[in-house]
Formats: sequence, structure tokens, C-alpha cells
Amino acid sequence: MPHTIIFDIGNVLIGWNPRNLYNKVFDTPEAADWFVNNITHLDWNEEQDRGRPVAEATEELVARHPEWEREIRMYYDRWTEHFSGAIAGTVDVLKAINDTGNYRLLALTNWSAELFPWVRENFDFLELFEDIMVSGAVKMKKPNPDIYLHLAKTYDLGDFSACLFIDDSERNVVAARELGLDSIRFVGAEPLRVALAERGVLV
Repeated sequence: MPHTIIFDIGNVLIGWNPRNLYNKVFDTPEAADWFVNNITHLDWNEEQDRGRPVAEATEELVARHPEWEREIRMYYDRWTEHFSGAIAGTVDVLKAINDTGNYRLLALTNWSAELFPWVRENFDFLELFEDIMVSGAVKMKKPNPDIYLHLAKTYDLGDFSACLFIDDSERNVVAARELGLDSIRFVGAEPLRVALAERGVLV
């Protein structure tokens, strides 16, 4: 049975998708989807998660795609419109785990260090965590092994044998498992409850 449970945040506890913004900007969902997949794509976004300044990232992308300058600048100018709010079912799971008093609660998130303060200010349930490791602050990101090992060292987690990790990304889960960290791929609150119960965490 684990004594430490580590949560991802984006799309586990808080809904995030830049299409929430770009569906307002483009005439069709297909056009918004194309823009997110081809211009403000995940590889570009993840460099901010690893510590690149938002302003630098914006100017770099505008220089590459000047025909999309208006839409590119919206990405961070209207960044809070990416969010759909707290994922209530998972927040309930987090609160139930916290209420037991039996577990350390940590979070490990890929997020820009510049932007994460807004998240802390607007989602008070994050206060339930003992601490949150933000990729942009430590200049490392999932699924690279270094951030998991940094987490273990920072919080004295040893070899992860008494830890459990929850993340919506398959590649992040696979990377964690390769390091010996038991992991659940998040697909919804109810399947998460089942997976936790299978590990003796009853909520």
C-alpha cells in the first residue's frame, strides 16, 4: 500500500485545452483543431513547461508564422480561456484521500512557472498538497526521467516503492513505471477510484 500519492494537475484535476479558446476564434472546430495541432502545438508549448519565457516563445512562433500573428498572440494573452475548470470528481477523490490523513500528497505538473501562480490563486484545493513540483520552475519536464528522480530526491521518496503516481498522459505513466513508480493512467474519476481501491486506497 502506498504512503505517498502523486497527482498530475492538468486534465486530472483541472481541465485544460487551448481549443476552448480557439473554438471561439475560428469559424469551425476543424479550423481550431488544425491551428492547435500545427501552430501552437504540444512541442512548442512544452518548451514553456521546461522554463522558456512566454514572451520569448511567442515572438519565436510569430517569426516563424507571421501570417498567424494575431492568433498566436492570443495563446497567452487569453491564456485563462484555455480552462474548463476543476474536474469535480477528481477533486472529490483528492479531498477524500486527504481526509484519511494516511498519505503524503504531492503534485508533479508540466506547467510554465510564469503562469502557475494564477492556478494556485484560482483553485484552492491545491492547498491540500504538501507541495507541488512545477516543471518550469525546476527546468525539467515529464516524461524525462530527470524530473521523477528530482522529485524522489527532493521529497525523500527513496526508490518509489511506497509511492503511487496519477497522470492522464500515457507517455508520462510509462516513463514513471520504468523508474519503478506504480502509476495509474487517469481516464476519469470513477475508474481512478477503482484503481485506488485495487491498491488498498479506499475513497
